[in-house]
Amino acid sequence: MASTVCSPPVPAPDDAAGLRARARGALLGLAVGDALGAPAENLKPSEIRARWGRITGFVAETPCGTDDTEYTIFSGLLLARHGSALTPAHVEAAWHEWIADREEGPFRGAGFSERGTLENLRRGLAAPISAQHRHAWSDGLAMRAAPAGVFAAGRPAEAARLAAVDGSVSHEGEGIHGGRAVAAGVAAAMAGASPVVVVASALAVVPDDSWTARCLRRAAAVAHRGERALRSAVVVGGYPWTDLAPEAVALAFGAYAAADGDFVQAVLTAVNMGRDADTTAAVAGALAGATCGVSAIPAQWAAAIGPARGRCLPAMAGHHVLDIADLLTSPPTGPEPPDDPTDPLDRADDNHDNHDIP
Repeated sequence: MASTVCSPPVPAPDDAAGLRARARGALLGLAVGDALGAPAENLKPSEIRARWGRITGFVAETPCGTDDTEYTIFSGLLLARHGSALTPAHVEAAWHEWIADREEGPFRGAGFSERGTLENLRRGLAAPISAQHRHAWSDGLAMRAAPAGVFAAGRPAEAARLAAVDGSVSHEGEGIHGGRAVAAGVAAAMAGASPVVVVASALAVVPDDSWTARCLRRAAAVAHRGERALRSAVVVGGYPWTDLAPEAVALAFGAYAAADGDFVQAVLTAVNMGRDADTTAAVAGALAGATCGVSAIPAQWAAAIGPARGRCLPAMAGHHVLDIADLLTSPPTGPEPPDDPTDPLDRADDNHDNHDIP
């Protein structure tokens, strides 16, 4: 059953400069949230307080993003190349070319959903069968869905559609719903929507009776009552893993709503709630960064974010989230250039037949 929440009116995107500032805010905000939250991942609030008190900035000597940032770059590059014409075949080919068919190396930070997807792809399974694994409900799509919202600024439904295409290789069910919600929320924020409308936009693109929708509604209802109330409303107590998409997405939107869209407060609220803190803070950072623009991100935090190191995805090494933001908000300048055999995107296109992609 589709959501009964009507898709709210969303303002038209700002001028080109304003749109780029929001795009940079969204993706740099995601990377900042990821790096801030990484040390607190899988911890309880009590454990965070015992180690650091309340986290108010980077607690690692060398802040570094995780797979959340590198997979965001991955999805952003795909959208920059294919735009609204993105298909599951494009996504599957890129997974093969950039990840599955490479020397894997340590693959640090990869979640269960990524592992399951790679195992299936290497067995010769194609999308959507490649998404049929034990962790298809994870927040692995939600963590990389912000580029769809940046690309489809002001068009939440289109952003959600593109996120679902991206996720067709790796996720299904609640995992897809979580990605759709994040993409739609970022798309609304990119157009200047208020936090209330951002949350409503997310709810409008997921089934009304889904676990994701129920968690989002509970989070929005209690967000201003504080972190403890927010955790109590959505956290699945006793479950050993923290990457449940409905839970992580609701915590992220709840942190954003509790802060009324303020970047610093949204990200720090997400970080200090623990659980899958790198992902919840990354999503909260993307939403608030899109709302407030890149200037809202403290300079010290922004300066700590450099090009991706490729610790999880070696093919993403050297790419900076700001460059991805600029690519996603740059209008076409002419005919598509000829294929570059050194470009992973071009190689992915050329190798469709090698992977039995229809």
